[in-house]
Amino acid sequence: MTVSASDYRINEQINVREVRVIGPNNENVGVIPTFEALRMARDAGKDLVEVSPNTSPPVCRILDFGKFLYEKTKKEKEAKKAQKVIEVKEIQIRPKSNEFHTGLKVRDARRWLEEGKKVRVRVKFRGREITHSDLGIEDLREIAQGLADVAIVEQQPMMEGRTMLMLLAPNPKRPKPAAAPGPKKEKAVEAQSGPPVEAEATTE
Repeated sequence: MTVSASDYRINEQINVREVRVIGPNNENVGVIPTFEALRMARDAGKDLVEVSPNTSPPVCRILDFGKFLYEKTKKEKEAKKAQKVIEVKEIQIRPKSNEFHTGLKVRDARRWLEEGKKVRVRVKFRGREITHSDLGIEDLREIAQGLADVAIVEQQPMMEGRTMLMLLAPNPKRPKPAAAPGPKKEKAVEAQSGPPVEAEATTE
């Protein structure tokens, strides 16, 4: 939510009889009549700002309201930047799928995890397969172990209808992806005089 001046009552907008005041140096002034708090704010060349209207009495601070709003807005923007949206990818397998099929899915999962994405692993049961949910747990554990160098288990295997789910998150200690190899240096151009001549061994 964006901070704006309308979010606060200031100075003469504060229409209660008394307020608890925090002074310009962050000192606790205590509960005083509102008119006295306004006088203190004017004498300090600042504003009386109601920062906690739902307490009894309301809490007000003596400060520079323009600077206060600027700092609030700045902190809000910094907090939004810090909120990193992590994409969640998904792979789906069947209980005890063949190794080749599962291997392809795990390879995709590894690539996504190395890119910093989360991966949801879904085991889909059909018909009476649901009675062997232990096979799904075994599959998921094998996948988690195979990806342990790049992933941690954020959500343990759990049933959701006829599906078993596990959520993997990037391992903070995962190795960084190898840098792409640079262009190969050209080999030195061989001498124009033709191939080297082998020295003949001499015997005494």
